[in-house]
Formats: sequence, C-alpha cells, structure tokens
Amino acid sequence: MPGSEHLARVWFRFYAELNDHLPPAQRYRTLEKTFWTPGTVKDMIESFGVPHTEVDLIAANGQSVGFSYQVRDGDRIAVYPMFESLDITPEVRLRPQPLRDPKFVLDVHLGRLAAYLRMLGFDALYGNSWSDADLVRISAGERRILPTRDRGLLMHGAVTHGYWLRETASRRQIAEIVRRSTWRGPRRPAVRHEGAGPQPASSPDRRTA
Repeated sequence: MPGSEHLARVWFRFYAELNDHLPPAQRYRTLEKTFWTPGTVKDMIESFGVPHTEVDLIAANGQSVGFSYQVRDGDRIAVYPMFESLDITPEVRLRPQPLRDPKFVLDVHLGRLAAYLRMLGFDALYGNSWSDADLVRISAGERRILPTRDRGLLMHGAVTHGYWLRETASRRQIAEIVRRSTWRGPRRPAVRHEGAGPQPASSPDRRTA
C-alpha cells in the first residue's frame, strides 16, 4: 500500500452558478481533493457533481487548460461557467460555440416544458419512453441542447450541448431557458402536423407533448 507521502492534493474553486451543483457547505470556497491515481480534470470536476456541459473555462495554476488535462499534485484549479459578456477568446474555451439555430431534445419527465418551447417557436423533440442512451444519441447526432434535471446524464462524454435545469416547475423552467442569451431563437409558434413527412432516422419514435 502506498505511503502517505504519495497521496496527492489539489484545490478546486468553482465560480458563479456552478456552485448550484455543490452541497451548501462547499459553495463559494476552495475545496481540497486528495487522490492516489492521477486523472483528468474533467473527471475530477464531475466527481464534485458538476457536469462538464456547464463548464466553459478551466484554469490550472493560472493557465487555461482543456478537459483532458492531467491533474498534478499541488495544482490549484479554477472552474468557470459560460461567460455571457466577457471575451475569453484567447483562452481554451471548452464549450462549443452557441448553436445558431438552437434545437432541443427533452428528458422524459419534461413533456410540459417541450410544449412550452414549441409554443415559443423552438424545435423541441420529446418522447416519454426514450432511454438515456436515446437522449444522448439524439443530442450528439443532431446537435440538440439537452435540458434535464439529471446531472449524471449531462456527464456523458458524448453530450456537448446540455443544461442542468435549476427550476422544477415547468413555467419557471421555460423562463429560465428564455433567459439564456445564447439560446435566443424564433418567437413564433411552431406548427407541427401529424403525418407531415418522414421523421429523421436517427431518432426513435417522436411524440408531441
């Protein structure tokens, strides 16, 4: 068994709304993490319960790094959410560029939210029998934003556009999504006609809310 001298220590600090994912006692403070085996910064961030889809910038000892960065003993890691107004172009920006035509695929418990999104003119897919694997495949394959209350679903490596909903009531959830400046899309009702044409083959049976 390795001696105590091999136990590595690093320190993490999460900023702004990323603290929503942490227990109250851990919010807005520097957190120590110990480990025997080195790992990627992505894995360590998600070990705190923060999905990688919520992260836009990571700084290790003051230098921006990607998700594949191997955390080393003594590192100090700062983790930031999406920047709405600051230009961080020279840094290693981790989130993909915002989708020009935002489209959504909704988790199975968000049927009412899917209906609200459609009323606002957004392209929103929903199926009440879809598995997590179905949701991941549709989100990745069709470049659809995946809103969910399931943090574990957002931690899947194939998901690039996802969002953890803070609110639990559907009316508050739609307001939360509309407030996201990078998701501003059409504001005309989306009209869906039964039998209007074949559904894309990449998705399972699609249902309206």
